[in-house]
Amino acid sequence: MATGGCLCGAVRYEVRGPLRDVLICHCTECRRWSGHLFAATAAARADFHVVGERGLRWIARAESDTGARRGFCCECGTSLFWDSPDRDTVSIAAGSLDPPTGLRVMGHVYVGQAGDYYDAPLG
Repeated sequence: MATGGCLCGAVRYEVRGPLRDVLICHCTECRRWSGHLFAATAAARADFHVVGERGLRWIARAESDTGARRGFCCECGTSLFWDSPDRDTVSIAAGSLDPPTGLRVMGHVYVGQAGDYYDAPLG
């Protein structure tokens, strides 16, 4: 079982199943939401459980290309989750997992939208 949470501890979660290796997203939405890129793993929705949600808030933008909502801690500001209604998985910020994770980067997506202040790897 994998566990994780936000910086201040107001949000904690468990994943009671396998995690996908990490995808790094360079899209404009993820860059603005996280402050840079978004390194995310994913778990089946049925395996994902928030066990401490005192600070958890969800936001959704109507103009989002994906219709996804994003979960974060309103107490410390940690970006935690990306949840799209058309998927059976929940994406989880890889940096919010408690180590060791055993995960590896499997690729980069939306590199064409990467910020101009760094050299993004090719897909």
